[in-house]
Amino acid sequence: MHSKKIQINLAEQSLSLLDSAEVVCRYPISSALNGPGEVEGSGCTPRGLHRIRIKIGAGQPACAVFVGRRATGEIYSPELAENHPQRDWVLCRILWLTGLEPGRNRGGRVDSLRRYIYIHGCPDSEPMGVPRSHGCIRMRNWDLMALFEQVESGMLVDIQEGRDG
Repeated sequence: MHSKKIQINLAEQSLSLLDSAEVVCRYPISSALNGPGEVEGSGCTPRGLHRIRIKIGAGQPACAVFVGRRATGEIYSPELAENHPQRDWVLCRILWLTGLEPGRNRGGRVDSLRRYIYIHGCPDSEPMGVPRSHGCIRMRNWDLMALFEQVESGMLVDIQEGRDG
C-alpha cells in the first residue's frame, strides 16, 4: 500500500504530495477554466478519488511536446506556438488519471480515464494559480519533473474543490 498520495485543492489551485498525511511538497496548478465537474465534453476538472493509471514521458526533455500521449519530437517554443495556435499544449510529462468512484468519475459519461484527464506540463507563459485548462491539471514543467520522480503508477490522487467541499 502506498503511504504517499497526491491531494489537489481546486479552490487554492494547488497540488500537494503527501507522505503519511505530511506535506512533502506543494505546487501551484491550473485546473479547468470551466470549473469542477465530471461530465464528458464539459471541459471541467473531475473531483474525487483517482489513481495514476500510467506515467508517460520519462527521460523526455523539459519542453517535449505530446500529442495523443506520444512525444512528437518537437520542443515547445514561442515560434512553434505561433505556428500552431489551436493546440492545447501538453508538455514534459503526463500522469494519466483513472477515476475510482463509479458514477462520479468512473464509467459512462463521467469516466476520467476516457476523458483523458492528466496532470501535465504546459508552456511557461501559462499562468499558475488560476483556472485556465480544458479539464486537466496543468503544472510548471520543472515542478512536474520533480513530482514525476516521486510518484508511481497506482498512487492515489484526491481532487477536492476545497473550501467546504
